Amino acid sequence: MEGVLKREYILDNLCCPKCAAKIEKHIGALEGVSRALVDFSVQKLTIETRNPEHWEDIMIRAGGIIKRLEPSVALRDTVLFPNRDVAKDKAPSASVQDRFRRISLSLGAFLFVLGMVFEYVPSIAWTPLMRLALFLASYLLVGGEVLIKAIKNSTKGEIFDENFLMSIATIGAFAIGEYPEGVAVMIFYRIGEAFQDYAVGRSRKSISALMDIRPDYANLKTAAGLERVSPETVRIGDCIVVKPGEKIPLDGVVVEGFSALDTSALTGESLPRDVEKGSAVLSGSINKSGLLTIEVSKVFGESTVSKILNLVQNAGSKKSVTENFITKFARYYTPAVVFSAVALAFFPPLLIPGATFAEWINRALVFLVVSCPCALVISIPLSFFGGIGGASRNGILIKGSNYLEALTKVDTVVFDKTGTLTKGKFSVTNIIPAGKLTEEKLLYYAAYAESASNHPIALSIRNAYRKDIDPEVIGNYEEIAGKGVSVSVGEDAVLAGNARLLEAANIPIPLVEELGTAVYLAVNGGYAGYILISDELKADSKRAVEELRAIGVKRIAMLTGDSKAVGERIASQIGLDTMYAELLPHQKVAYLEELEQHKSGSGKLIFVGDGINDAPVLARSDVGIAMGGVGSDAAIEAADVVLMTDEPSKIAHAIRIARKTRNIVWQNIIFALSVKGAILVMGALGMATMWEAVFGDVGVALIAVLNAMRVMKTATIR
Repeated sequence: MEGVLKREYILDNLCCPKCAAKIEKHIGALEGVSRALVDFSVQKLTIETRNPEHWEDIMIRAGGIIKRLEPSVALRDTVLFPNRDVAKDKAPSASVQDRFRRISLSLGAFLFVLGMVFEYVPSIAWTPLMRLALFLASYLLVGGEVLIKAIKNSTKGEIFDENFLMSIATIGAFAIGEYPEGVAVMIFYRIGEAFQDYAVGRSRKSISALMDIRPDYANLKTAAGLERVSPETVRIGDCIVVKPGEKIPLDGVVVEGFSALDTSALTGESLPRDVEKGSAVLSGSINKSGLLTIEVSKVFGESTVSKILNLVQNAGSKKSVTENFITKFARYYTPAVVFSAVALAFFPPLLIPGATFAEWINRALVFLVVSCPCALVISIPLSFFGGIGGASRNGILIKGSNYLEALTKVDTVVFDKTGTLTKGKFSVTNIIPAGKLTEEKLLYYAAYAESASNHPIALSIRNAYRKDIDPEVIGNYEEIAGKGVSVSVGEDAVLAGNARLLEAANIPIPLVEELGTAVYLAVNGGYAGYILISDELKADSKRAVEELRAIGVKRIAMLTGDSKAVGERIASQIGLDTMYAELLPHQKVAYLEELEQHKSGSGKLIFVGDGINDAPVLARSDVGIAMGGVGSDAAIEAADVVLMTDEPSKIAHAIRIARKTRNIVWQNIIFALSVKGAILVMGALGMATMWEAVFGDVGVALIAVLNAMRVMKTATIR
């Protein structure tokens, strides 16, 4: 966006999704900040401003907000200071903090076990004061950090966070004399939190591993030899050397060497691709065998690997309906449960004869412990991010979880033809000579006649000829606008072009009923035959339609600017429901809107095209999918989903990944709400203790995060 400065930062040690939301809210409210976004899944903070001159002041205030809200979180600038915190007051290292936590938790747990021994061994002298002192010491060692956080946050108005709720619940247990239960709940809460943080970390590492395509260095070729440099410093036109086993750091063209490349990280295809001098290569590919010298064609910021990483890492900014719902739900759920706990603690003892405050406060404490929605707030963004990461490893770039969610509801798929269902490359499909002329001789005349033209039809004829053309043989070349060429090939006079060219020379030609473009030839005034040029159907186009039907897509159509005859042939070959031909770009939009009227109420329509040429319909559809081709900048910018391999069969694969992700998301939602709801009811009836409540909080969150990690397996769905 013009006039907007945008920077990205890493938030080290960010483990709490509610903390991420608080940081986003407060930084977004700063004067001069037009937008702030915290992506919990990748620990990233994005800040945008229209006042670049005030950037330093904005970052000082943003650093202060982070230190105030989450002192353990360190803000790191990934561009300017990749290894240094932006905030001046650096937080204690994570390793020191972790070591202190482990020691205090271990010592507190030891005192708790000792207290339980005293509690249940009658022969040991055990006074009420000793009992309180031992369990209180254990409690402070285990829960001291939680209490401190609760006090700090409550002074800032954050009274419904997990630290505050857990503190009130366990202090309440002490208040009614349930010392062992108060300590035990805090111990298991801390252990559960540790496991939860570990699971979140593993999930993040798994997602990062899916996108481990960023090159670390480039071997720059200089007059003094090879110099290892950062890819960001290499310029267009520089030469780099890539050794066997290394990643190609930048897009370029091979100027020396021969090798096989592993492009699976970009396209999901396991079959190596052979490259030689003159071959275009992409950053992120892995050199498998030979030594390659590559002339750089794009700077790092414009390279394929950089664009893919930006697309995947920024996908979190486009949230799904489910994510937005959970965010709003969490905002109201916790306060509602807390107020219910207060009512449960005070109203029954006042209204029910014989009810005691101790009993009902204990039930209310169960409500407080189980009221945190972390299971949903953590696991759902991780699930969507994992689905996007898994799709990217298959060469399917999905630009946001909103598009991933929309893919689960597709009931209409509309294809463009050229470059989408067909290869978009003309080729010779038939050679029909006349008289005694051979196919080889007819192709010879055609190739020489078309040798000076750059028209796609001329190129396809020369590609079919596959021999060098001797320019000395060609003479008297004349291009006849809209008809073809007249040329002498050796001692023979040759006409090559459309039917109008030969009709103008009064040379009769047969009627050609085959589909495609016919190039007619005449030699020395007599009809010599014709060569048929056609656009080939992609190998997996028919399979793509079959797979879409197999997964429940109700309607499959095609919009093309080609002739009706060609469109009908393609539609018949691959089994389409509807076909509209001879359309201009604005007419495609009109027919797309007509198709949209026939979709089901909640169903989505996706349009599949080959990038910038189909921009109007890509924008008009619910989800626009572009046949990006590896490294196609225009397609990557135009669509919501990009297929890096140009294979239409990947559409069904993308839908399966989206549905698997949705299933896991809803498994977590139903599981978390069911367990929490059951414990809330059991707690109100006096059938659940705080042990069950702890499971309903950290236990459910841990299970939900582990379930979310399963979505990464969607990378192997076929």
